[in-house]
Amino acid sequence: MRASAVLGLGCSAQDLKPFQSERSQHEPDLPVEWRIGMPASPDQADVILLFGGDGTLHRHLEQLVKLGSPVLVVPVGSGNDFARALGLRSVRVSLKAWHEFRSTQANVRSIDLGVITPWAAHGTPAPHEPFTRYFGCVAGVGLDAEVARCANFLPRWLRGHGGYVLALLPTIFRFAPRPMKILAAGNVAENVVLDKQARGETGWTLRSDQPTILAAFANTPVYGGGMKIAPNAKMDDGQLDVCVIGGVDPFKLACMFPTVYFGRHLRIREVSYFSASRLRVETETPLDLYADGEHVCKTPVEIFVQRAALKVVVPGC
Repeated sequence: MRASAVLGLGCSAQDLKPFQSERSQHEPDLPVEWRIGMPASPDQADVILLFGGDGTLHRHLEQLVKLGSPVLVVPVGSGNDFARALGLRSVRVSLKAWHEFRSTQANVRSIDLGVITPWAAHGTPAPHEPFTRYFGCVAGVGLDAEVARCANFLPRWLRGHGGYVLALLPTIFRFAPRPMKILAAGNVAENVVLDKQARGETGWTLRSDQPTILAAFANTPVYGGGMKIAPNAKMDDGQLDVCVIGGVDPFKLACMFPTVYFGRHLRIREVSYFSASRLRVETETPLDLYADGEHVCKTPVEIFVQRAALKVVVPGC
């Protein structure tokens, strides 16, 4: 078996040692040929172990999709929401999943990824350099993006121990709602009955057109260190769950914040929630869009799902 280890920021060969040395009694006595670094082609690795968090995964997603090899995430980053969504809550669980993979190679699952690309909204010029960017967890515009920007300036150890909360609390009181328009197409699941006039002639549905504090487009239920921004999101249903928070008084928003950890924010009147396979986001002025805690681009953007884009090693299926 050929295995590649991709080491994220702050990781070293020491993190790899348990995966190289420990072997369960049920594993076949077959040698593993190890290499450090991202493989250049699929024939160089039967499995890729990625040591890091959401940011490390995000930066390598394009190459991982191209390779098509199963990926085992070892959660040693400052933010590990992607691994958490897969049930890989600790290094020990990832090590157990590695033993299972070596024994049977049956604990591999195909999951969806989100894809971001710029688009020419009404009144905006076409992008000079079109691109696509994958994301695993959540993409966000508005307060979410501003908090991610601020959190990225914190020390790495602090980001992994409540950094998102520390960045969020002061940001709430200085962030104003921004005019934002969100359209959906493809398979749309909704919690309200849409007026026929809300549907455009091109098949796009206007889902939100209001001053917006936050819009999150989720492939996983959690982000920001365990906040259930999209409690109904699944990684293999071909949909992105969308959570939109309209204009909310800062004090009410601060009081609402703890409910996000339990998914109870969906009960609040200013919060709308739906799912769709393809979305467009247009703002009055260009706003930053972050995904997996990393800056991607500015609005307007189109966001959609690529089904079964990545193979991942998970705890026993």
